[in-house]
Amino acid sequence: MRSTDKSPSAVVRSRLKHPVIDSDGHFIESFPAFLDYLKTVVGADLTSRFESAWGNSHIAAQSWYGLTPQQRYERRATRAPWFTLPTRNTLDRATAMFPKLLFERLDEMGLDFTVMYPGLGLTAPALQDEEMRRASCRALNNLYADLFRDYARRITPVGIIPMHTPREAIEELEHAVTKLGLKAVMMASYVRRPVKAIEAAYPQAAPYALWLDTYGIDSEYDYDPVWSKCVELGVAPTFHTAGYGMAWRNSISNFMFNHIGHFAASAEGLCRSLFMGGVTRRFPTLKCAFLEGGVGWARSLLSDSLGHWEKRTVQALENYDPAQLDRETLLDLSERFGGPLTALSKVEFLAASHPEDSTLVDDWGPCQIRGRQDLCNLFVPHFYFGCEGDDPVTASAFDARRNPFTARLKAVYGSDIGHWDVPDMREVTSEAYEMVEKQLISEEDFRDFVFVNPVELWTGLNRKFFQGTAVENEVKQLLSEK
Repeated sequence: MRSTDKSPSAVVRSRLKHPVIDSDGHFIESFPAFLDYLKTVVGADLTSRFESAWGNSHIAAQSWYGLTPQQRYERRATRAPWFTLPTRNTLDRATAMFPKLLFERLDEMGLDFTVMYPGLGLTAPALQDEEMRRASCRALNNLYADLFRDYARRITPVGIIPMHTPREAIEELEHAVTKLGLKAVMMASYVRRPVKAIEAAYPQAAPYALWLDTYGIDSEYDYDPVWSKCVELGVAPTFHTAGYGMAWRNSISNFMFNHIGHFAASAEGLCRSLFMGGVTRRFPTLKCAFLEGGVGWARSLLSDSLGHWEKRTVQALENYDPAQLDRETLLDLSERFGGPLTALSKVEFLAASHPEDSTLVDDWGPCQIRGRQDLCNLFVPHFYFGCEGDDPVTASAFDARRNPFTARLKAVYGSDIGHWDVPDMREVTSEAYEMVEKQLISEEDFRDFVFVNPVELWTGLNRKFFQGTAVENEVKQLLSEK
């Protein structure tokens, strides 16, 4: 039963003079409904193939539960997510499943508008079977478009874009945006690819010898046509892909060990690749968002990038070029101070250094960074970072005094409704507002977090994103002020 009293979030919203835009809610798809839509894409004879492809997915629970404890140990099978959806709070569970109920309850959550991300759709782009991957994304997009069409005034779903090749990404972008009318998209943060030399020599080991393609540095393909298509269609690439199962997040027994920081890890690798690969240089209007990983990693990445750039420009590298070493002086110092190390030092000092390929010495070449402010301009305006309401690190995004370049990073509010870390949907906005109450951020910062930054993200390539929505007038007013 719903209480007749105002929820904590509704109370907070009633005090605000601006809308609250949620840039990352989650929808729980009906699996049978998805299968019905899948049948319309590839035909009726699909269930066994689909379930097999799903089970072999690198993050599928079946691949863990189907093994004995000894097999999990021997194969280092990553502990799968479990108990991830609301159950005791039945109303919240139903709210994440039924768009009509979600629409009716948005005021309780203190939300004026929400962008809904998937459940099944988080996994679909990772399927290795190309036909099933593309068919699954196509079916899910058709499903989302139909389910949310009547609630577009306050809710919009994202389209799921597979990224294994630029061609499949562009084809699904065209379908999702042009044909279905979806105005927000979610792309896979990376593609797992086999190491070709190992695949050729040891095919049985190929599934375990993988590298992560993040579309920028050293990618298998040129993904510039994908970013160009995003600009053409007016959609911001957003990324929301699991990072558990990688490196230090592959416990065979502990889900929390694998989960903590995993979205941040996948986002950091992708953001670093896009930035250092020069994507924001070549596409100056592009805006990208990395969801559910917070902003702490972004603050660190910006700081580290600045520090590394200052020490590793082409000019600065002269300090470390072996050709610059004065070996005569070094040998003299060795004779005077080396003692028992003198003889060994002579051999080391006189040894020829390994030659470096002159075309590979400028790690910052794709960015074409000419100065400190250049680096800032290629990073800060282009990247947006989804932060949940209970994340206190979010406040650091607005701490210009301590951030490089006195920058205010583009944190955007993501409620994460529909997932286990939201025990009560009625409290999501009030929980986010606690940063103001605790004096971690100002009212102006909070406005940027839940309104200004989301508007910049979603309208950056499409000024009409909020046309016909409940926040249309407020967005128009904000854009007119810029």
